[in-house]
Amino acid sequence: MRKYLLTGLIVWLPLAITIWVLLWLVGMLDAVFGGFLSMLSAVTPQSMDEALQRLRTIPGLGVLLVATVLLVTGALVSNVAGRWFVRQWDTLFTNIPIVKSIYNSVKKVSDTLFSSNGNAFRTALLIQYPRAGSWTIAFQTGVPSGEVAGHLGADMISVYVPTTPNPTSGFFLMLPRADVIELDMSVDQALTYVISMGSVVPHANLPKPAVPQ
Repeated sequence: MRKYLLTGLIVWLPLAITIWVLLWLVGMLDAVFGGFLSMLSAVTPQSMDEALQRLRTIPGLGVLLVATVLLVTGALVSNVAGRWFVRQWDTLFTNIPIVKSIYNSVKKVSDTLFSSNGNAFRTALLIQYPRAGSWTIAFQTGVPSGEVAGHLGADMISVYVPTTPNPTSGFFLMLPRADVIELDMSVDQALTYVISMGSVVPHANLPKPAVPQ
């Protein structure tokens, strides 16, 4: 009986967690959409309240609208006029006190992470952390620059060490490149290895045997 229960749990657990994450995302986006409707009802005529309330009761509508807005925005900024509008938008927000520091920081991080030619989170690493002789998985996020690089030795790299089982929190470190081992496993395989607490071991990319002549 115990064997069958564990086997059933192994089968259903990934699906259950996936559905739970998706429902959480849908609920979060619906909450954002509900807040937008609340602001809209405050500035629109009272005659539109009934229509806005009907929109609020449609489950998943926030997800659909957010996806639509993202797709339309991406299509618009792909041309010259759209890029000009984005530059004006950036200029506006970078001139507002307090807002500019938050906006600039988030924009730089998003540009770095989602850039197709960037190096952030493209390489899985093996490093000694939190002490010598204790190893863990990390991801290269770039190289130190500016004032920080001036205080460090040559050939340093920046790495992110995720926590287990939640890889969205972690630690930022700057290490000598000589102390880091670059892995052949993909970032997806490394994340799976971290989230599973080492129980799901990625297959090693072994060289193919030579074909006899």
